[in-house]
Amino acid sequence: MREFFSELSPAPTPECADNAVLVVSELVTNALRHAGGLTALSLAADRSTLEISVRDPSQAPPRERPPDLDGGGGGFGWVLVRFLSRSVTVKPSGQGGKNVRAVLSR
Repeated sequence: MREFFSELSPAPTPECADNAVLVVSELVTNALRHAGGLTALSLAADRSTLEISVRDPSQAPPRERPPDLDGGGGGFGWVLVRFLSRSVTVKPSGQGGKNVRAVLSR
């Protein structure tokens, strides 16, 4: 993600970069932990937005669950992704599974 940012002009703000890195981390982690793996990651940008797309082999949509406040059980990822993103869509992938797309303000 940071290498992708280094090629953008103008560069995203530090806050935007941190948010995007966190969204990528959460989406990839969710694909690995809950959806059978990561089959694709794509990044795109225009002057006003950053787009992060993660494809995984599961057709099941992401589901929110109560955060574990007592010890490392997770539950924060999907909430964070939705909070930090301008929009989040989940659609079936033409290659099977699903594509989760998050758009962040730049």
